[in-house]
Amino acid sequence: MRPAEVRVWDPAVRAFHWTLVAGMSWEMLAEAGTDSHEAVGYIVLGLVAFRVLWGFLGSRHARFSNFVTSPARALSYLGEIARGRPRRYLGHNPAGGAMVLMLLTLVAATAASGWAMTTDALWGVEWVEDLHGLLAYGTVVLVVAHVLGVIVAAVQHRENLVRAMITGRKPGEGHHP
Repeated sequence: MRPAEVRVWDPAVRAFHWTLVAGMSWEMLAEAGTDSHEAVGYIVLGLVAFRVLWGFLGSRHARFSNFVTSPARALSYLGEIARGRPRRYLGHNPAGGAMVLMLLTLVAATAASGWAMTTDALWGVEWVEDLHGLLAYGTVVLVVAHVLGVIVAAVQHRENLVRAMITGRKPGEGHHP
């Protein structure tokens, strides 16, 4: 018998997630310096600002207080993953929580550095352009790590996490792989 599904990800979290995926995908494909690259960069920065606000005001599993843990706890959880017996969380696990913070930080820094390149003071300044590129590539590395983490968690817990981020629902507490 399958355990009942429970609502985990609210519509705002899901809309944020998939809109950010679309925006980041566009940014990786769009030519730097174009109007569309800049416009989507501003949208991405607005998305991050919304998610930070929602991290304090949102539903239970959207709140930072629900999933932000110490670095030691996140590392301990990575050890559980390596041993093949990670505890299951309805919301973000400790490693996922750390990834959320790292992604929000790097995406915001990338967008902010892109904005800085448009200002009179920093337009054409090589180190700002280099920083923007470095942050963008760092974000791509984190996105790849995030996707790999989702795949590992989906396999270890035998649940479709992509489906959960679309529907907002996951198997309830009675789900054991």
